[in-house]
Amino acid sequence: MTAPVFVVDHFDTDGSGRYVLDGPEGRHAVSVKRLRAGEGVVLTDGAGRWAEGEVDAAEGKDRLIVRLGEVVEEPEELPRLTVVQALPKGDRGEVAVETMTEVGVDVVVPWAAARCITQWKGERGLKSLGKWRATAREAGKQSRRVRFPRVADAATSKQVASLLAEAEFAAVLHESGTEFLATAELPTSGDIVLVVGPEGGVSPEELALFEAAGARAYRLGRSVLRTSTAGTAAAALLLGRTGRWS
Repeated sequence: MTAPVFVVDHFDTDGSGRYVLDGPEGRHAVSVKRLRAGEGVVLTDGAGRWAEGEVDAAEGKDRLIVRLGEVVEEPEELPRLTVVQALPKGDRGEVAVETMTEVGVDVVVPWAAARCITQWKGERGLKSLGKWRATAREAGKQSRRVRFPRVADAATSKQVASLLAEAEFAAVLHESGTEFLATAELPTSGDIVLVVGPEGGVSPEELALFEAAGARAYRLGRSVLRTSTAGTAAAALLLGRTGRWS
């Protein structure tokens, strides 16, 4: 089994290569994971910088002493994959973020589509956004990533159109598509932006706006997926075809 991942703000040691992992991450390492001397860990800032380490000792309930190795930086993978995710009902948004993080999506953009039943407003919206970001962080750790996906602020349809206009490849999953995503010609660099609509589908007005920005409608398959699973399935397909899974 690969070494567990813990998130840190810095990589400063005491001069002898010993790093103190404390706070919530230290408590999780000591009290939940029950790590002991000699076991391996990975420390990361979640933005690409990381280091392997070996547990030297556990102190109390929330301090892990780690002998830290060299800090390295993982380069950003290309092409970058952004998924614009329409807001699902209930906790399905967190499910979508979790699984998209696991497969390797780089950016998730929450989208308040016209046909979304759920709408993020005021304090409730901020709380929901916080849940998505916390989910991305925890799923990044669980899937052993050292560069976690960025969960952007919720976007309007016009803001989504701007993202699509700047992309090297822009796609909308929609039943009107005459091509399958599996056969689309993909770039080797730049940004891929994929739009996943709500359960009620992308409205004609939104589809026209996105097509005017340069996006094309594609079908994912013959079956119809839930909005909380479509992004993950499409991301896996794209990441495999671009070589990022090879």
